[in-house]
Formats: sequence, structure tokens, C-alpha cells
Amino acid sequence: MSKPVDDIKLPVAQHMEAFEEKFKGAMKSSVPLLDKITNYIVKRKGKQIRPMFTFLAAKSFGEINESTYRAAALIELLHTATLVHDDVVDDSNERRSFFSVNALWKNKIAVLIGDFLLSKGLLLSIENNDFHLLKILSNAVREMSEGELLQIEKARRLDISEEIYFDIITKKTATLIAACCAAGVASVCNDEKSINAAKEFGTLTGIAFQIKDDLFDFGSDDNIGKPTGIDIKEKKMTLPLIYALNNSTWLEKRKIITIIKNHNEESEKVNQVIKFVIDKGGVKYATTIMNNYKQKALQALEQFPENESKQSLKKLLTYAIERKK
Repeated sequence: MSKPVDDIKLPVAQHMEAFEEKFKGAMKSSVPLLDKITNYIVKRKGKQIRPMFTFLAAKSFGEINESTYRAAALIELLHTATLVHDDVVDDSNERRSFFSVNALWKNKIAVLIGDFLLSKGLLLSIENNDFHLLKILSNAVREMSEGELLQIEKARRLDISEEIYFDIITKKTATLIAACCAAGVASVCNDEKSINAAKEFGTLTGIAFQIKDDLFDFGSDDNIGKPTGIDIKEKKMTLPLIYALNNSTWLEKRKIITIIKNHNEESEKVNQVIKFVIDKGGVKYATTIMNNYKQKALQALEQFPENESKQSLKKLLTYAIERKK
């Protein structure tokens, strides 16, 4: 039986396969060390969700062409650059169960690799006059950086409101999925209304996707599995936690914030926070909000032409919030 993702990408499976080769070519360099590292990065790629959004959005509005392949490559180059830099900033030794670039080749080389990938993406656009695609992606990278810095600033005081939380996740996560969809459509047509419809769908899907990630931290008997508490250990203010704190007494709030600030490495204390969030209805609330965003994304999708690719985008949205990891 094929995986859910294989079924979703059926309308663009042929293009996804061709893209893999084109993407490898886009990362080529005459420097052996660069080639060695970029080959390592390509080998550990995940489910290719971002290129899938790009190709499915493109095929919903027109015929996939070379510009679409470049849009997908640009997104992957810029996104991979940000991940390599993130691992340096977070001092992280692993990504998707593989050693991170900085763990194998140290920080200095990792930063330079990120810069190299960024420049490759910029050149790929400029050399092919894809300035409309470059504009979409440059705005996305700017917003992702702003979101990351906003989160760092707020994490120090643990005073994030729901409004600020949504601002952060829209910039950090949803912006990139929105850019995938918008760039895909912009590669096959220049209709502003269609590009904006794709961007709206991507933004709403990205928000739902991030809330799902938040929920993994707390677990659930039905569909999330064992709690992990990773976000709590990293002092990240997620939607279930924000809701629970907003619906607790001053004493309860002070106790939980003290644990997150000073005892976030102690499993027993982290489990106390998880139990507190579940008891206060934080998981239930976040699940409801996530499903609301799913419905909004489905409404945005109604602006798309009726075809096989649109149906796959619908399935991809469902997969994003029903995945097990």
C-alpha cells in the first residue's frame, strides 16, 4: 500500500521526480568540499512537502514549465539555507535523525554553506529573469527572520499573547508555505487574483500545520502519541500553553512559568506542565482552533479551478493536520 504522500502527489509525481535531478544540478559547485556537503544535504531530504505545494498549486492554474521547477528549486535552496543557519544558531547536532552540517563540519563551514545556498537561489532567479518569483521568496525570508527574532525576544519574558503567537507562526511557518503556493501559481500565470488566492490558502494551511506541531508536545490518547515536552524544554510558548496560562490563577501561572524558566530540563517538572496544560483544556482549545484554520483554508481553496491538483491540495491540507509526526 502506498503512503498517503504518494497518493497526494500523483498529479505531479512525474514532475517531482524530474525536480530531484534539477535540484541536484542547482546545487552543483566546482569546489569539492561544497559538493560533498550539498550531496549530504540532498540525501537527507524529507517528504518534499514544499515542492509538492509548489507543483500542485502551479498545476491547479496552468501547465508546469521550467519556471515552476526554478520556483521549487529557489524555495528549497533558500529554505535549506535557513535550516543550516538555524542549526548553528540553536547549536543543534541533529536534523531529522541525521547529523546537522555544523555537527559534521563545524559552525564556520555551516554558515558559509548557508550563504552559498542563498546565493545559488538568488542567481538562479536573476539569470532567468524570474524577478517576480524572487520578490515572493525574498519577502518570505524577511518575514521568517522577523518571526524568529520576535520569538526569541518574547521567549525571554514568556509573555506571549495569542495575538503575538499568531504573528510569530504566520511569519515563521505559514509565510514559507504561502510562498510555495504563490510562487507555483506565479510560474504559470500572471493573474494577481489567482496568486493571492494561492497565498491565502498557503498561509491558512501553514498556521494549521504549526498548531499541529504544537500539539505533538502534549500528546493525546487518540492521534498524537506520547507527549514529548520538547517545546517546554526550549521555553517555546505554544498555543495550548498560552491558553492554559490565560485560564489559570495568578499562583498557578507563576508556578508554571517558574518551571519553564528554571526547571525545564527536569522530566518530572516538564510532565507537570504537560498535565497542567491538558487539565486546563489547552490541547482541546488548540485542536479546535487548528480545525477552524483548516476550514478557512478549504474556503480559500474554493477559489481554485476544479481539477485533480486542487483535490490533492485538499488532501495535503488534511495530511498536514492528521500526520503522526
